[in-house]
Amino acid sequence: NEYGWLGDWPSLKPWIGDRQIKLLEAHSYSLKNEPFESTIGVKATDIEDDNLGVYAGRFKAQGRAAARWPDELVWPALGAGFDAACYDGQSFFDADHPVGDPAEGDVKTVSNMQAGASAPWFLLDTSQALMPVILQMRKKPDFKEMTDPKASERAFMKNQYLYGIDARANVGYSFWQLAFGSKADLSEDNFKDAYQSMTGLENDRGGKLAIKPTLLVVG
Repeated sequence: NEYGWLGDWPSLKPWIGDRQIKLLEAHSYSLKNEPFESTIGVKATDIEDDNLGVYAGRFKAQGRAAARWPDELVWPALGAGFDAACYDGQSFFDADHPVGDPAEGDVKTVSNMQAGASAPWFLLDTSQALMPVILQMRKKPDFKEMTDPKASERAFMKNQYLYGIDARANVGYSFWQLAFGSKADLSEDNFKDAYQSMTGLENDRGGKLAIKPTLLVVG
């Protein structure tokens, strides 16, 4: 999936004369949908003899794994944001995000991070149309079974049934302005600095982006 429009934060400006059309920037930020699966085999004789209790725990674990899977994609991606690039080519949490219009020569750099040696913590604005971390769910977990000896070679040759889950998804980053990452101590002063940094963010024309952190994430 391509996210070429991430370079432009939507805002309104005074209407003077004709409408000023601003084309969406193509940053070529893309997320490739990756395949995921979980499969278990069950002896056909256990099904025939109604010995499902032997596998009940494994089936429950498989279901819990499918429910937990999105979290296992999103939260590690947040932690990796100090190194992984977002749409502007910079790390998602970076001290030098370029902001402004290069054609007008008013580009400046903005930070959405604090350096340090402590365990990282994060401030997120989850009230916007997009989440800071994109969960790209191309295909939700789908349960399948192969129990027909006429259709399954494994069921015919090995007398074994297969039960599996497969899905396709990936994670990435939307607007870096919606998140702030810190490796400094989680002190009152550092928290205030991070909070004010986010609420003070402006668009290319100097207008406030109206960002307000709603979530504090700690390890």
